[in-house]
Amino acid sequence: MNPTRREAFRFWLKLGLISFGGPAGQIAIMHREVVEARRWIDERAFMQALNFCMLIPGPEALQLAIWLGWRLHGTMGGIVAGLCFLVPAVLILLALSFVYAEHGDLPLVAAALLGLKATVIALILQALLRIGRRALLHPVHWLLALAALVLIAGRIAPFPLVLAGAALAGMLTGGSAQPRTEAPPAAFPWRTLAAGIVLWALPALAIVSLAGADSLYADIYRFFTSAALVTFGGAYAILAWVNQQAVEFYGWVTQADTIAGLALAESTPGPLIIVLQFVGFMAGWHHSGGEAGTATAAALLTSWATFLPSFIFILVGAPYVLRLSENRRLAAALAGITAAVVGVIASLAIAFGRSVLLPAGLAAPEWGTITIAALAFAALQWTRVDVLWVIGGGLLAGLALGFA
Repeated sequence: MNPTRREAFRFWLKLGLISFGGPAGQIAIMHREVVEARRWIDERAFMQALNFCMLIPGPEALQLAIWLGWRLHGTMGGIVAGLCFLVPAVLILLALSFVYAEHGDLPLVAAALLGLKATVIALILQALLRIGRRALLHPVHWLLALAALVLIAGRIAPFPLVLAGAALAGMLTGGSAQPRTEAPPAAFPWRTLAAGIVLWALPALAIVSLAGADSLYADIYRFFTSAALVTFGGAYAILAWVNQQAVEFYGWVTQADTIAGLALAESTPGPLIIVLQFVGFMAGWHHSGGEAGTATAAALLTSWATFLPSFIFILVGAPYVLRLSENRRLAAALAGITAAVVGVIASLAIAFGRSVLLPAGLAAPEWGTITIAALAFAALQWTRVDVLWVIGGGLLAGLALGFA
């Protein structure tokens, strides 16, 4: 039985406020509440939607929430579900961004961030192992992962090209296309697609007319739109590329900023890819010399460019969920991409690990942060302690280490 719109709104808002722990935990919460407890959606439809969300770029937990909202109450239901899932994270991280920008050099804040950064290393390593166990099932997948690591870490090929090559390799070595088992929808949702394009184009036109095509705002909007279109494999994978581009190519932020942003994003509800909003905020902050308005505008533009495509993909593709989720060729391409993502995340672990654990090189390891990272990894890997407690423990350990 479908809920009323008010009941659904209350649930989606609650989900947006409690959805800590990354996509796995968020999807588990939705399954428990929507399928098992409330019985709004049946198991088969839920899993088909999840498979579909994994086939397209973007944060799969957010996209799943949008699809569930669409299934219950149409297009407006999907928009409400997605916004409730997303807006609390946007606001919380925006507040934390100001704290970091204005007070990040204070001993108390710096010590807390040190513990969070060490915990982030453990979280990345755990994600690497978890995705690796699921993705590296064939010698071809191991080769794709190794090639992605070399290409990304060595700055040989850009992230989108690596993903395209992995998708092609996966498709060529995977299964044949699945016969169609479902009649196509009566009509393609052209109006929804057109509305999405207009919503993307309006800020672009405003930026060009008010700030210019070569402004920071224009660069941010272009770059994070392109990032949204290749966001396969979760936030860790896309952050490896964003870190390279934002730090080395554009010079918007430092690598320390990026690691701090990931640490703060881990401690907020909502999709982990909200870390890109922090990168946009710090780009505006550094560029303007600390102007709050510029930094806030850059952060909100980043989030708009990052998350709008997810709404468009789901609301346009929702009628095609069954056909696409059962397509073997697309699944094989996704398997190739996921294998490459393992190598991309490994490159992120190396870059961040070097910066946090070995800032002065192998000759002078930071044993305190190494210990925090090791304990956090052990807790994540071999206990059932909730990730929020691990993050909190890392923060307290950083404080203890900083004032020891």
